[in-house]
Amino acid sequence: MINEQAYVYIMASKRNGTLYLGSTDSLASRVWEHRNGVVEGFTKRYGCKLLMWYEAHDDLMMARRREYQMKEWKRAWKIREIEGLNPDWDDL
Repeated sequence: MINEQAYVYIMASKRNGTLYLGSTDSLASRVWEHRNGVVEGFTKRYGCKLLMWYEAHDDLMMARRREYQMKEWKRAWKIREIEGLNPDWDDL
C-alpha cells in the first residue's frame, strides 16, 4: 500500500476572522477551490480565502481524524495553532 500525504488546514477570511477547518489529499488544489469560490458552501459564503495553517499527515484517514478532533476545539485553541506556525497571519 502506498502512503500519500494528506493535510489538515485552516482557511480564514482575515486575521482573527471567520475560520474554516478542513482536510484534503491535495492542498494546493483545495486552496485554489476555496480562493476561487468553485464550491458552494461555508468558505464561499464567509469569504475564507486565506490559508493560515496546515499540518501534513501520512494519509487521508489520519488527516480526517485530526480534523474531527480539532473541530471539537475552542476557537482560541485553533488561533493558538495558527499563531504557532504563522504568527503574522500571512497567507500561506
